[in-house]
Amino acid sequence: MTEQTLAERLAALREARVVLVSACLLGEACRYDGKSKSSSRVMQALEGKELVPVCPETGAGLGIPRPAVELRGGTGEAVLAGQARAVVAATGEDRTAEFRHGAELALEAARRFGVKVAVLKERSPSCGSQGTHVDGGVVSGRGVTAALLHSAGITVLSDEEL
Repeated sequence: MTEQTLAERLAALREARVVLVSACLLGEACRYDGKSKSSSRVMQALEGKELVPVCPETGAGLGIPRPAVELRGGTGEAVLAGQARAVVAATGEDRTAEFRHGAELALEAARRFGVKVAVLKERSPSCGSQGTHVDGGVVSGRGVTAALLHSAGITVLSDEEL
């Protein structure tokens, strides 16, 4: 699949009627630290659209708050290919199954509601679309959910691109 330019992704968002969006960006306190990342910029960009809020991590049964997770060995694509893992940063406890399940639930919701565009929280190991936490730092690449949505042909935008 060829990568879309930012202009193409923004055009897709303007045309979209229904948008999948990270629930934390809508003010839901569902992040690992028990907080939200409410964004007026996101709300403006989504005005007049039908929204499908998702939090892949809470959808997969991980609690709020929860220990911070990072990817080890590669980005979301590598996790989906079985070549990397999602682990609790402090202990190394494996959360790969939960991250994969949460991504699958987000894709299922997108398909159910006819979503063609998603706006996701940047730098999340689930939702990051331009950068994500890998091996103790932030690297260029997608989180697990962003990678799965992208591979399914859904246009993925970062909240920071709006």
